[in-house]
Amino acid sequence: MSPAMTDATMSNAVRRVCVAIAVLALAGIAVSSLSLHHHYGTSQTTYCDFGESFNCDIVNRSIYSTVLGVPDALIGILGYAGLLALTTLYRAKAETPAMLLIASVAGLSFALYLTYIEAFVLATWCILCLSSLSLMVLITGLSSFLVANAMRRF
Repeated sequence: MSPAMTDATMSNAVRRVCVAIAVLALAGIAVSSLSLHHHYGTSQTTYCDFGESFNCDIVNRSIYSTVLGVPDALIGILGYAGLLALTTLYRAKAETPAMLLIASVAGLSFALYLTYIEAFVLATWCILCLSSLSLMVLITGLSSFLVANAMRRF
């Protein structure tokens, strides 16, 4: 850490990163909630129907849209809520950066698995799923910053 970088500056940066993760987690909850709505929808929608290549209904109602009977979108809501809780309620705990990184890597891994299913099994993309993947990439990157910052302090 350079001499010009003070603890106050770093704590402000950490605070801003935590706020950014919280905002991204809220966006993830919104995207996953919309996806869950489409999962349980009974009629076909045109929200995300851009031909054969982009169709959220096909993805959200496929056999791959659940894990042991639990909708992927509900898993997403719970995961994003956990990330939100870590960055708001438990932000001051020393182990939070590592927990955030572990949780975000798990979420990113799940999102990448679902992206693989979209690309190579269903051959159809879901805009909501790709949005969630983008959010997880950003959250994982920001969580990595928090871990690197925490490691510099020791």
